[in-house]
Amino acid sequence: MSVTGKQTADTRVPLRDQVRRELQDRIADGRLRPGDRIFEQELAAELGISRVPVREAIRMLQSEGFVDVLPRRRGVFVRGLDRQQVKELFEVREALEVYAARLAAERAEAEEVARLTDLARKAREAHEAGDVNEMSDANANFHDTLVGLAGNDLLASMLEPLHSRLAWLFRMNLEPERVCTEHEALQAAIAAGDADRAAEVAKQHVLSSRQMVLERMLF
Repeated sequence: MSVTGKQTADTRVPLRDQVRRELQDRIADGRLRPGDRIFEQELAAELGISRVPVREAIRMLQSEGFVDVLPRRRGVFVRGLDRQQVKELFEVREALEVYAARLAAERAEAEEVARLTDLARKAREAHEAGDVNEMSDANANFHDTLVGLAGNDLLASMLEPLHSRLAWLFRMNLEPERVCTEHEALQAAIAAGDADRAAEVAKQHVLSSRQMVLERMLF
């Protein structure tokens, strides 16, 4: 995220978009959890900016389903996910990620696949070391990199808010060995250029994650 402290690191990106990304990151990594309140004035002061881009970012996040603006409670609150919403998110994720895996296997060059290999290795090492945060970061980057290998900007833009809305669930991953194994299988299929196998593994990965979330998490 470009908004840090009292300055912005990338002036080419509108402030409202930088604030939006910052809030998405905080929701994804658990700093902001469902039900938490976001105070415009406090956030603006923290970031060293006016309240206008903060307000604009909140409107964007509201339209994307990340926050609720509740007039009666006179505040902005991080939205939670109920079981039906989680089911719907995974249905869309299955359709898009399976297609992304197929495209990645068809299009990725060897040097690009190497990035995916490195992330799968980092996740495995973090798992074996018991470093939950490092593993979560590596897994999130694995998915982002895979989507990038698909070479379809529209597909990437459709998946970005989906990943952000589910990321906080995956940070509480209760099946790290399974996730590592499935990522490694997916990386191997993409490296081999086997689009059918990549799509099959990606589908199973999404379905397994969906089952884990619905069985283990409280909504």
